[in-house]
Amino acid sequence: MIPKEILKKVRHIEIRTTRLVNDLFGGEYQSVFKGQGIEFADVREYVPGDDIRTIDWNVTARSQHPFVKKFVEERELTVLFVVDMSGSQYFGSGERLKAEVAAEITALLSFSAVKNNDKTGLVIVTDEVEKNIPVKKGKTHVLRVVREILYYKPKGRKTNLSKALEYLHNFLTRTAVIFLISDFMDQGYEKALKILSRRHDVIAIHLKDRREEDLPPIGLVEVEDCETGQSSLADFSRKSLRQMYQQEAVARNEKLDHLLKTLGIDRIDISAECSYVEPIMKFFKIRERRM
Repeated sequence: MIPKEILKKVRHIEIRTTRLVNDLFGGEYQSVFKGQGIEFADVREYVPGDDIRTIDWNVTARSQHPFVKKFVEERELTVLFVVDMSGSQYFGSGERLKAEVAAEITALLSFSAVKNNDKTGLVIVTDEVEKNIPVKKGKTHVLRVVREILYYKPKGRKTNLSKALEYLHNFLTRTAVIFLISDFMDQGYEKALKILSRRHDVIAIHLKDRREEDLPPIGLVEVEDCETGQSSLADFSRKSLRQMYQQEAVARNEKLDHLLKTLGIDRIDISAECSYVEPIMKFFKIRERRM
């Protein structure tokens, strides 16, 4: 039985994101995510001006009249949300955890996909692939996806993006748009990401929190690693400690930026304590201009 507070959150997310889709994102989504190409639809008689490369020679030979092939855009997309739900996603220095922001972003983009008659699916990952909800169409399916992110209790706390990316490469039978939602606090996934991005349109949504980059000078604090459960005392009043922490965060961010640029993967940076609307709108505008 799903708790009432979860259903209330789902309803709130539905209302908020549906309004955003109707007001802002519907047209932008369709303009930047095209169909998978063109597919054969029918044949018709040749008329002067038709491209001779579209002549169907088999039909032409049988009928003794020239016929050309008709094609239509294959509009329908497979849109997959791969959501990292390891321990670090359950951190937030503001009003929302990163996992809650992930649910809202997934809802926003899923409702945009539904409006354009695309299919959506969900893969929940930690250090294992924990859940795979097959792609389907419709609003009811989107609400199920959102409920799963909010209500699901992960078995693992650690992160293994490499295993998740290898799983996607093996099970996806057709080209997909993949939104990879994570804080990317992991190593050794570069090769798997490179292989996956060769066939699929991968967009990295980098969720972060300001306290993962900047420590407040508040003195002695007991801190816990969300993924290992290990705790220790740290003196945040030490300037050298805060600087080292910040430098590590900058280095981690630069490494991710270099990797994604090298692979040609679009990136959206979203802070859990800020609005996600502006970064996603910026992404749509940049991608639209590029296309």
